[in-house]
Amino acid sequence: MNAPPFSPLELTDRVLAMAKTGVYRQSVFEALGPVATRRQIREAIAQAKQFGLYTVSALRDEELGTYYQVEPASYESFQTAAKALAAGSSPNSNNLAEQVVTTHSALRAMLSAVAASTLGLGFLGGWCLLDGHTQLGRGLWLGAVVAGGLWSVQRWIARRALG
Repeated sequence: MNAPPFSPLELTDRVLAMAKTGVYRQSVFEALGPVATRRQIREAIAQAKQFGLYTVSALRDEELGTYYQVEPASYESFQTAAKALAAGSSPNSNNLAEQVVTTHSALRAMLSAVAASTLGLGFLGGWCLLDGHTQLGRGLWLGAVVAGGLWSVQRWIARRALG
């Protein structure tokens, strides 16, 4: 490794940039091999999947491996998030890519919690209605409708914020 090592954020950026036009896994390892270890490259690929990197199974090659692509809008979303984090962080802040991935994970967890609450309230309300507790069942179903509406609004906001 002769070149200076890249940060995880820079490696993820390189992987996404290569995937804009499409790239095979082996080509990613060959291109980034001089500046990163195989483990670091694998981690960068895993992080890039959080930002829209996907595989095209029809183009998988025996020697070159998985074929990756990313939608330009997802790449631009990553660029915007990385620039915003870099502008607002202190010089001794930890891994920026990890912060972005953590933010994505937190948003997914919040959306999952509200969706699970919606389903739980709906099932519980249905059970109460079947058991003869109509007023309680209706209240729980109303709660399910409200939670479902909240989930829809949160999902819309998350999609706009994340590109």
